[in-house]
Amino acid sequence: MEVRLEDLSKIFVGRKGEEVAAVDHMSFTIPDGKLVGLLGPSGCGKSTTLYMIAGLHKPTNGRIWFGDADVTNVPPENRGIGLVFHNYALYPHMTVRQNIMFPLLNVRPKLEKAEMENIAQEMANLVDIGRLLDRKPKELSGGQQQRVAIARALSKRPQVLLLDEPLSNLDARLRLQTREEIKRIQRETGITTIFVTHDQEEAMSISDEIVVMRKGVVQQIDEPQKVYDEPKNLFVAKFLGSPAINILDGEMIDGKVYVNGELFEKGFKSKGEFNFNDEGIFHIAVEQGYLGTLDQYNQAIQAIEGLDIKKIYGVVSANGYKKDLEDFDEAVGALRAAQKVNRPVKVAVRPEAFSLTKTESGIIHIDVLFIEHIGRDISVVGTVSGMKTKVRIIIPSEYRQEVKDSKISFFARRFFIFETSGERIK
Repeated sequence: MEVRLEDLSKIFVGRKGEEVAAVDHMSFTIPDGKLVGLLGPSGCGKSTTLYMIAGLHKPTNGRIWFGDADVTNVPPENRGIGLVFHNYALYPHMTVRQNIMFPLLNVRPKLEKAEMENIAQEMANLVDIGRLLDRKPKELSGGQQQRVAIARALSKRPQVLLLDEPLSNLDARLRLQTREEIKRIQRETGITTIFVTHDQEEAMSISDEIVVMRKGVVQQIDEPQKVYDEPKNLFVAKFLGSPAINILDGEMIDGKVYVNGELFEKGFKSKGEFNFNDEGIFHIAVEQGYLGTLDQYNQAIQAIEGLDIKKIYGVVSANGYKKDLEDFDEAVGALRAAQKVNRPVKVAVRPEAFSLTKTESGIIHIDVLFIEHIGRDISVVGTVSGMKTKVRIIIPSEYRQEVKDSKISFFARRFFIFETSGERIK
């Protein structure tokens, strides 16, 4: 069953009457028979999206389609879904068999008891707990309880299976084992499956596609490896990867990118300096609630010595601007990028993308702090010379003798360059 979200939003109203957009104009399609992970940090809108698909939350606006059917206003029990919560929600006084059979009690036309028991046995066998049907939940391990919850969700043969952080209560070994089981079950049943997680390794390992979310907005949708190899913006690059991607502060000056004053890459376009008195900053502030007039804004700005983002943010946030400093910095960064002026940029290099072999660009000088052995690789941890920025570089262990000095030059074989707004330049 294909699942399609069209311009879906969910706004919650806080205690003081303020509106919070948990999901903000989300549109994407989940293909029939695919396993798709909703991935992002806490509070990004993953579970809210799942609950709207399930029918537990009513969208503020937008539509939800299952195939050709608009299910936006259809009750959860009539959507043909199976839902598994992270806390399993098993009935403690019932046996495993009774828990799995429970959703079948309200099926119309009514099923015979023998038929329900056959379905319970079939679903239990599918998730490899067929021998445990007469036990109570308290007699099961966490992994076994999770399998009961999945079997129960599958018992009505749903069109769509929804999993809300299904592995969060399991230890590391069981998480690994159970996620492999989820992948197997999904492949065997062919049910369109959507699961929520904040664990990137979990999402990368079993998903056909991942939907990376931030602050209620979709950042990127693609196959896991492509999202890792070709992040669309700085957030995606930073969120995916373990160890995390290295982020370096750079400067784009006259079409060339420098890191700590040394040429890193060339071939861009930039000229002139950005004017922090630019009226565009005022309009950015007004769009997010700034209440002052242009004259009031200019007077406040002119009274500040040494204008920078933090000082301007202090002015606008004191008079109604609703977003945080990070959002304000990104918005002003987009303004600078649009003007093609000389400006700060972010250089991102994954730990495994460095080499000791000299290249024409991408040079980084490192003050080594320590070296770790990781299987067949070594991890060099240090700081960029002349900067406080810490980096981690992973190279094959056969190069161990070449990293014995306290200062080493590495070359980035592959790297990304982003605007401070997060937009990818290269």
